[in-house]
Amino acid sequence: MLIKVLPFLLVLTLTSQSGSLSPEERAMLTFIDANNASAIALLERSVNINSGTQHFAGVREVGALFRAEFDALGFQTTWVDGTPFKRAGHLVAEHSGSPQGAGKPTILLIGHLDTVFEPDSPFQKYERVSDSAAKGPGITDMKGGNVIIVQALKALQSAGLLKSMNIIVVMTGDEEAAGRPLTLSRDALVKAAKEADVAIGFEDGDGNPATAVIARRGTTNWTLRVKGRPAHSSQIFNAENGYGAAFEAARILNGFREKLAGQRHLTFNPGVVLGGTTVDFDAAASRGSAFGKTNVIAEEMVVVGDLRALTPQQFAEAKETMAAIVAANLPQTSATIEFDDGYPPLAPTPGNERMLGLYNKASMDVGAGPVVAVDPDKAGAADVSFVSEYVPLILDGVGLMGGGGHTVHETADMRTLPSQTKRAAVLLARLHRDIQVTHREGVR
Repeated sequence: MLIKVLPFLLVLTLTSQSGSLSPEERAMLTFIDANNASAIALLERSVNINSGTQHFAGVREVGALFRAEFDALGFQTTWVDGTPFKRAGHLVAEHSGSPQGAGKPTILLIGHLDTVFEPDSPFQKYERVSDSAAKGPGITDMKGGNVIIVQALKALQSAGLLKSMNIIVVMTGDEEAAGRPLTLSRDALVKAAKEADVAIGFEDGDGNPATAVIARRGTTNWTLRVKGRPAHSSQIFNAENGYGAAFEAARILNGFREKLAGQRHLTFNPGVVLGGTTVDFDAAASRGSAFGKTNVIAEEMVVVGDLRALTPQQFAEAKETMAAIVAANLPQTSATIEFDDGYPPLAPTPGNERMLGLYNKASMDVGAGPVVAVDPDKAGAADVSFVSEYVPLILDGVGLMGGGGHTVHETADMRTLPSQTKRAAVLLARLHRDIQVTHREGVR
C-alpha cells in the first residue's frame, strides 16, 4: 500500500538559546543521581523477562512493566494488539500538556520491548560483572534505553516540567523482526509521527557515548531465483543445454559485486544460497535443503540477501542495476529477483543536524562531554527510520551504551545510565522551553 503525504508545513522558532544549567535542570540532575539505584532495579527486572520477538507473552509482560511506569506518571496508555501483523503488539503512552502545552512541540520518544534472545537461548538473566558493567539479554538493545526514557520523564516530573509537556512514547514489540505487512506493524508508530514535531530514538547506536545518530541506512531483503536446463553434466555449455542454474547464479552475484561493491553507504549480502536439481526453501525460517548430483546440471538456485542504502535514491539506483544484471541471462537460463522492502533509510537532514547540536550542548552542560554524529555505516536499521517522512527534527542512538549487542556477550557500561539520562532530560526540557510551534499543517 502506498502512503501519500500532502505538503507538510511546520515552522519551528527557537525562542531562546540554551545556556548553562537552569535551576530546574540542576534539580533534575540531582534527582537522577539520587534515583539511579531504582533505575538499575527497573533495568534488571526488565532484562530478566525474556522478550524474544516470537515470545509474545514475554513481550507483553515487559510492556506491562513499562506501562505501569507511564501510568504512574499520568500518561494515557494503550496496548496495540499485534495479531493482525503476527506479533505481540506495541505499547503507546501519551501525555498532553494542554492548555499549558499549547504552541509547544509534541515530542515522540521511541523504544522497543523485544530482543533477539528467544526462550531457548542460553542467555537469559541480568548479571552484574563489575562495578561499572552488567550483562544481559537486551540490556543495551534496548531495555536500557527504555529505562532512560522512564527516568528522564520522572526527572522532568520532579522538577515540575512534565505537566506542561506534549509527549508520545511508542515502544514497539517487534523491532528485531518486524511483523508483516509493515503498513500494519508500523501503523502505531507512523500515527504518532504524524502528530510529532520532534522524534528521539533511544537505541544504543554504536555503543559510544561520544556519538549519536542523525542518519541510518535502510534495509530491504531480496530473493533471487534462477532456472537452468537439467541434463547430464557432460553436456553442459553446449547450445542445447546452456550453462545451468549454478553458473547463472554465480554470474549474477559476481555482477552485483562488480557493479555495486565499494559504493559509499551501499552494501548487499547474499546470506543464504541453495541450489541443485531441487530446492526446498522456507523463507519464514530462512532455511532449507537442496538435492543434486555432480553429474547433473543444476536446475534451480535460490539466493536470499539484504541490501542497505542511505537514501531512497540510492536504493532505487541499486535495485535498477541489480534488475538489469539479473535480466542478462546466460544461454538456456532464466532468473528473477524480488525485493521485500523493510526499514526505510533515515537520511541526514539539516533538522537532524540541529538536533545533534542541541544534544551536544546538553551533554556539555551536564558534564558528559561533546557528542558527534556516528558514521551511518556503523548504525543498523531501527524504528526511528519509519518517522523520517513526517518529523523534521530527529535524533537516535541516545540509549544505554555498551557492546556485544545481539550476542551472549551483550554488556552495558552502567556508568552511562545516569549520564545518558541526564542528557536526555535536559534535552527534553530545552526542546519544550525553547521551541515554539507557530504553524503546522497536518499529514493526511
